[in-house]
Amino acid sequence: MNVLILAAGYATRLYPLTLNKAKPLLEIAGKPMIEWLFDHLASVPALKSIFIVTNDKFANDFQGWANQYNAQRPRNNRDSRTLSESQLRIKIINDGSKSDEDKLGAIGDINFVLSREDLAQNDLLVIAGDNLFSEALTNFVDFARTKEATVAVYDVGSVEAIKKYGCVTTDKDGVITNFEEKPKDPKSTLAALALYYYSSEILPLFTTYLAAGNNPDQPGRFLQWLYTRKPVSTFQITGQWLDIGSKETLEEANKIFAKIKR
Repeated sequence: MNVLILAAGYATRLYPLTLNKAKPLLEIAGKPMIEWLFDHLASVPALKSIFIVTNDKFANDFQGWANQYNAQRPRNNRDSRTLSESQLRIKIINDGSKSDEDKLGAIGDINFVLSREDLAQNDLLVIAGDNLFSEALTNFVDFARTKEATVAVYDVGSVEAIKKYGCVTTDKDGVITNFEEKPKDPKSTLAALALYYYSSEILPLFTTYLAAGNNPDQPGRFLQWLYTRKPVSTFQITGQWLDIGSKETLEEANKIFAKIKR
């Protein structure tokens, strides 16, 4: 299994904080946001490589962070199951975009990395670099390994709150029966998160999706297209989840994760 972290956006809503720094490299409770994701991948077994896809503006910054992270791992991680003890490879992929106007989009970036790195033979865990979780991702991966496609879901508990996210309904087995982006009339309070597990059988369909002229941005749009063609399972995330899209959620994350760090 490989991991792909989506980090090629320009986060213009967070300007000026992200004018010269990629959103996943902003600090949350004393360390870069992306480092929290790496912490929660630490106990996931059988990882081959973690790819971080970014843009031309921030590729060097991510490489600098990766170099520093690798240098610190032997000292900071003592658990035999952690990333420092594995043969894990971290690779930064520059998608070549230079602004919000010429970006490939999240789905375009996934397909770009799949093709360039020839990853379609192995399962792929896809995570948005601006999503934060308070718990390890081991249970999600263990569940998803037995399915063709799985998306993490989170109960936001409010009809108003779900209007900002992709809303899903499921059958008794947790398979998606309906998906709608930012619904005006939500059918549930379950939000589809930007945390996906795609088996090697599903990965060629990214090319099919794009070849048909579908929207290359917003990873949930591929899910919306996929669930009508293949069964897409759901796994409900517990604990804290935050999608960092504003200064307010950034401040909230700092408060929450400062407590977790202690």
